[in-house]
Amino acid sequence: MKYRFLKVAACIMLSGAAIVTAPLAAAQSNVSAEAADSAAAKALLERAAARYRTDGEGALGAFSRAGEFLTDDLYVYVLGLDGVMKASGGPSVTLVGRNITDLKDSDGKSFIREMLEGAKANGSGTVKYRWLNRQHGKVEQKVVYYQTVGDSIVAVGYYIPFASAEQAKAMLWRAVHEIKQDPQEAIRRFNDLNGGFVQDDLYVFVIGADDMKMYAHGAQPRVIGKYARDLRDAAGKLFVQDMLRQTKGDDVAAVEYLWRNPVTQKTAKKTTFAKRTGNYIVGVGAYSAE
Repeated sequence: MKYRFLKVAACIMLSGAAIVTAPLAAAQSNVSAEAADSAAAKALLERAAARYRTDGEGALGAFSRAGEFLTDDLYVYVLGLDGVMKASGGPSVTLVGRNITDLKDSDGKSFIREMLEGAKANGSGTVKYRWLNRQHGKVEQKVVYYQTVGDSIVAVGYYIPFASAEQAKAMLWRAVHEIKQDPQEAIRRFNDLNGGFVQDDLYVFVIGADDMKMYAHGAQPRVIGKYARDLRDAAGKLFVQDMLRQTKGDDVAAVEYLWRNPVTQKTAKKTTFAKRTGNYIVGVGAYSAE
């Protein structure tokens, strides 16, 4: 099953039993799905670049209308080396005719300038940035492949709304560090959309180890303050109780259960990495692409 919507641009809560192989399986599933998306984007880019070499400016119309270069999942855009947008089969069509050299992504990254410099230096390349995915209505990471053709850049990209197990664990360790420094300030940041701990389908949750109260949840603020010990997943598993048992030592628990992905709004298998820190259980999880 395809796990995300692609776009082309001329641009943890909470388990069943701990399963040692679950993080690897989830990571492999995501890698496999992303590989398919990457291949599709590259294939479209090759076709579009070939057409542009043959037809020149005459190909711009084909890139901008429904047909062989525009589907529900993919689109092409063309950018002049002078920074002016020439064509787009996606939402960036509103930028056609404008110089977008200084356009920045949602994190303030000058991704267009990076693309222009890479194209002039190497002729082709890849740029990553964060941009609104209209299919999900959320800002997500995007990977764009591009090639220089004459005085233009032809580009195609795809979104990556699913984080990997490695990214989840990296956020967990950041969260553990923060809560050790200042628990109250850390919890405030975990609940703040702009606090640096809510990104795509990654977020932090915090449960009191003694009172089992939900202190933070980056995706479902309505559960904050509620008793969490008896929460069940979509299959009826008492995953919080398993998490409580598995985090009594110093090791990081890996807990598998079913939960709604905040990006796709669909229930999926999730592997949560959790660690007890003082009086808190801190967790972050990654969803499987299955």
